[in-house]
Amino acid sequence: MPLAKIVYASMTGNTEEIADIVANKLEELGLDLEINECTTVDADSFLEADLVIVATYTYGDGELPDEIVDFYEDLTQLDLTGKVYGVCGSGDTFYDEFCKSVDEFDAAFTTAGATKGAESVKVDLAAEDEDIVNLEHFAQSLAEKVL
Repeated sequence: MPLAKIVYASMTGNTEEIADIVANKLEELGLDLEINECTTVDADSFLEADLVIVATYTYGDGELPDEIVDFYEDLTQLDLTGKVYGVCGSGDTFYDEFCKSVDEFDAAFTTAGATKGAESVKVDLAAEDEDIVNLEHFAQSLAEKVL
């Protein structure tokens, strides 16, 4: 079975919930799965996985969350050629830079040579019904690339 790894940063619990929705769908589809909060794992753990996913929130006016900056910087130094990736996360449409951290991780994975497996999913605050459908579709698209 392919191994999927999800790393997330969550302050309010919204992004952790998003990561859990994706994780549950991937497990339902038959993937082996590991999910970790970003301060408990190193970016090079992604080298062991077939599918790598980051779920992050965007802080303030478009900043990466402090707790995921080291992970982000390490990620850009990896060679993830042959890995499939996806990025999802939460933000607040009140801010001009809605979900900018999602876009930054998308670029970091590209820099690392990974292959984009699905379009990124951005959620305004907490996941609503439509967001859950989008996140499950995101997980399905990712799984199809590695199964």
